[in-house]
Amino acid sequence: MLSRLGALLQEAVGAREPSIDLLQAFVDHWKGITHYYLESTDENTPAKKTDIPWRLKQMLDILVYEEGQQTAADEAGPCLEYLLQHKILETLCTLGKAEYPPGMRQQVLQFFSKVLAQVRHPLLHYLSVHRPVQKLLRLGGPAPGSLTEKEEVQFTTVLCSKIQQDPDLLAYLLEGKKMIGRKKSSRDTASLGDRDPAHGSAPDRGPQRPGEPRGAQAWSSPPSAEVEETDGGSGESSLITALLGLCRSKKSRVALKAQENLLLLLSVASPAAATYLAHSSPCCLAIAEHLCRLYHAMPAFLDPADIAAAEGISWRLPSAPSDEASFPGKEALAAFLGWFDYCDHLIMEAQAVVAEALARAVAQKLFVETLQPQLLHVSEQSILTSTALLTAMLRQLRSPALLQEAVAFLLGAERQPEAPEDDPCTLCAHLIGHCDHLSDEISIATLRLFEELLQQPHEQVLHSLVLRHLDGRLYVARGSPEPENYEDTLDLEEDPYFPDSFPDSFPDSSFRPSAKARPPAPTTRSGSAQEGQTAVTEIVNSFLCLVPEEAKTSAFLEETGYDTYVHDAYGLFQECSSRVAPWGWPPTPAPLDVQEPERPFFEGRFLRVLFDRMARILDQPYSLNLQVTSLLSRLALFPHPHVHEYLLDPYVNLAPGCRSLFSVLVRVIGDLMQRIQRVPQFPGKLLLVRKQLIGQGPGEQLDHQTLLQGVVVLEEFCKELAAIAFVKFPPHGPQLKLPSPPEGQV
Repeated sequence: MLSRLGALLQEAVGAREPSIDLLQAFVDHWKGITHYYLESTDENTPAKKTDIPWRLKQMLDILVYEEGQQTAADEAGPCLEYLLQHKILETLCTLGKAEYPPGMRQQVLQFFSKVLAQVRHPLLHYLSVHRPVQKLLRLGGPAPGSLTEKEEVQFTTVLCSKIQQDPDLLAYLLEGKKMIGRKKSSRDTASLGDRDPAHGSAPDRGPQRPGEPRGAQAWSSPPSAEVEETDGGSGESSLITALLGLCRSKKSRVALKAQENLLLLLSVASPAAATYLAHSSPCCLAIAEHLCRLYHAMPAFLDPADIAAAEGISWRLPSAPSDEASFPGKEALAAFLGWFDYCDHLIMEAQAVVAEALARAVAQKLFVETLQPQLLHVSEQSILTSTALLTAMLRQLRSPALLQEAVAFLLGAERQPEAPEDDPCTLCAHLIGHCDHLSDEISIATLRLFEELLQQPHEQVLHSLVLRHLDGRLYVARGSPEPENYEDTLDLEEDPYFPDSFPDSFPDSSFRPSAKARPPAPTTRSGSAQEGQTAVTEIVNSFLCLVPEEAKTSAFLEETGYDTYVHDAYGLFQECSSRVAPWGWPPTPAPLDVQEPERPFFEGRFLRVLFDRMARILDQPYSLNLQVTSLLSRLALFPHPHVHEYLLDPYVNLAPGCRSLFSVLVRVIGDLMQRIQRVPQFPGKLLLVRKQLIGQGPGEQLDHQTLLQGVVVLEEFCKELAAIAFVKFPPHGPQLKLPSPPEGQV
């Protein structure tokens, strides 16, 4: 009962107390701040030890409380009007710039952030708000390492949050008279010319807009002439510049938050702001130039193995250096690849006009001006490092716009078939030449680059490298119609390459592939569209039986048979098929015109280099052979009928002077047959080398090591091609009726 009576008495006393005059309190706190500068003589006292932070907090609390008491949601109270009329934010910005007392800039940034975040009334469209905001953004500067980075990133986060809610606000924070001058709205067109800036209120201009504070026309965004006067036509995007500077911060959390904010801005920008950012601001160029600076910050030489191992680096999760995998330049490499991933992500998420401009800027600055001289350099280290870095970048690419620029940079725009006599000086021609470089390391690195390029979802890649040379099927002989039955085709002994490959003086006829590998009469698929095509059984057996039994060793080890390749080949083929499905490739080869006269066929420089490398498989290092066969297998997976016919059909009737992948393998086998006779204990040494390659044998060096390793790769490659042919045309398909295979065959 007594407690209830006490509460009633307190209510009665509180009812008699006069209400606090919020505006007077607000003005008093502001005058307290200004009086500090008039009365204080100590220039060394930090701002946080004065009463300035407390007074700023009181002003903020008054603004928030006043807004909460307003009956109309969009109505501005007297304190907010005072803030706008007397340009308090402008004055605070000036004090923050002077950094007096020490630490004042930090206090100003915090006050700006809290006002913009906690006051619900729209503020950024007022001149007396967005102009000091622009000035405050410029205080941070482009150089990283500011003492107020934490407050700066909080300030930009609040601005980006407001812009996300209303993308049109970005126009008010972009420097440059053209951008804001084009941004016309009812609020923008309010005139400032008749108001005397010395007075605190504007003359009567007719009915006041609902929810707008009195005299708001005096603080709204000016026409273009006024902007020209206030921004000086600097043409810089201060918010973008501030974010880019924060992105380079050494503090990972600050940098990450700034990158997220920049990504948000470019993705939600209004069409007018996006156009301005793309064509009239240094945004895209600055992002690309920072990428180039990170490239030049790396060591001149990096081991390709270290670059290849730097997978999984993203702009959100940069890799931290570890003791066990540390190498010189690791942090610089991670920074470069992380920023490249960020550029790629920006291009994916940004408005289309910004994405295209940024992709062009990256292509020009990084690809053309930075990487191309390195790729064409005479220094082997420059070629090796730049090629490996380009491969790593292709592996990270996800954005179609940047992929288009990369493909155009690497392959050019030529779509007509090459001729043998052509001598192009293009980058693509140089890179293809690097596949057959005197340096095996450069050859391997460039082959990896092309293999990565072939895995990109871009139709021009395969067309430029392969398909444009196979159009018209000039590799097929025109002298007679295509066979309806494979009994009419050549046997292996009748292949035009065999007479030179298998001399009659072989003492052991079992070395001849045809002794065990003669295929049975194949069955063809039913249906007119499939007449004359090789049944999958014959293709598989042709590759499996190509290597003679005496040169095979996989049967002596477990899990090295042909079937081990089928599962992997199936997954890779499904992935490849889904990637190329939108390109509309025909299901069957183009019909031949038997009346058309034969024209010379040129497989193109890319296939010519690969075939030349394949022909030297018995004389090349093991790692190089692995890369050559890997790239050819990648090509064979493509479900284009001309690629399949040219690379996987052993029975295609080749035109005179033409070679296919199978004919190259036949020549290699012919060379192998002769060289086997000169290697004593060949089967035992071959088995020992295979065990060494899989880590099951002693590491002793043997005679003919390169030859023996080449034979192992050759056997595995033939099994891999057989598996690819099998999964591309599965034997359980509805249109296949396969005979029972002979023993030892599929």
